Amino acid sequence: MKLNPVRQVVFAGVFIGMGVLLPMAFHAFGLGRTFLPMHIPVLVAGLLCGPVCGLMTGLVTPLLSSVLTGMPPMAPMPTAQMMVFELGAYGLLAGVLSQTARLEIIPSLIGAMIGGRLVYGALGALVLPLLGFNQIPLLYPVTAGLVTGIPGVLLQLVVVPPAVRLLQNALKNRN
Repeated sequence: MKLNPVRQVVFAGVFIGMGVLLPMAFHAFGLGRTFLPMHIPVLVAGLLCGPVCGLMTGLVTPLLSSVLTGMPPMAPMPTAQMMVFELGAYGLLAGVLSQTARLEIIPSLIGAMIGGRLVYGALGALVLPLLGFNQIPLLYPVTAGLVTGIPGVLLQLVVVPPAVRLLQNALKNRN
């Protein structure tokens, strides 16, 4: 489904807002790192609105959240800065795979999750040693994120496809 540019901007704003609010709710119960709530609206943005909207949502959300809530932190570990690239890749890849490559929602979602994690891992392996984090094993950003994020990955696989389908149906019925 192709949305007009005005709707894409509106949806991007809504998804960015959700990307700030959802983590606050999850962190209130100590579940933010486990369930990866910021990823959900970014993935939905890419799948529903396309690669540009997904990319913009992924780039803006972690920085805005960090400025407004302090999460993800910008220092001493550059988590927010690394998440900009990770979530940007999630949104971009979700949109490219679903709308350009015309894959179904679940393969697009899985491809985006793998690609975003690889971007995060590669960035961590390159940048963290430059910042003095020399004790971190090379693949730690990928492996630690996967191990601690398994519940979040499962949540994304359960929540994102029906959310995208629901929004697509609502938009079709509205037109």
